[in-house]
Amino acid sequence: MKMGMGYTVLSRLRTLARYTIAYACITHCTFEYVGDFVLCKGPSMEPTLFSDNVLLTERLSKYWRKYQSGDIIIAVSPVNASQYICKRIVAVSGEKITTLKPHPIEAESASKQPSEISMVTDYVPHGCVWIEGDNKSNSSDSRYYGPIPLGLIRSRVVCRIWPLSELTGL
Repeated sequence: MKMGMGYTVLSRLRTLARYTIAYACITHCTFEYVGDFVLCKGPSMEPTLFSDNVLLTERLSKYWRKYQSGDIIIAVSPVNASQYICKRIVAVSGEKITTLKPHPIEAESASKQPSEISMVTDYVPHGCVWIEGDNKSNSSDSRYYGPIPLGLIRSRVVCRIWPLSELTGL
């Protein structure tokens, strides 16, 4: 009797382990290759997105369509590889970009005179995109670190799912 009961328990544990491993593999592959959920932090995308918004993102469109101006993307930060950024694509490869030339903060604080505004015009290199936050006055983006390679893009934002009162496609 005891031997049969031990066999049943082991059999159930083995089945549970098999289902757990299968579920973990499916979940990993879904989040790694299909899409995932992202929690926004920071003011750089206001008023479109706010801190603590939860976004649904997808990773499949890069295989059947190119990234386009206006897409909101999640990318690895080009200045801190352990961080992700959420920005809008403003220009893609080959497009002309005109922007204010950034001034280092140290240079502005060293000179007490207002810095003169200068515009820079350039083209986005092949295999790169130009990204900017919607909150231009509070966003560290391509205006400071230049165009980013397509390889840094992790996913494209499909919609905001939280808070539910603001559920909307993006």
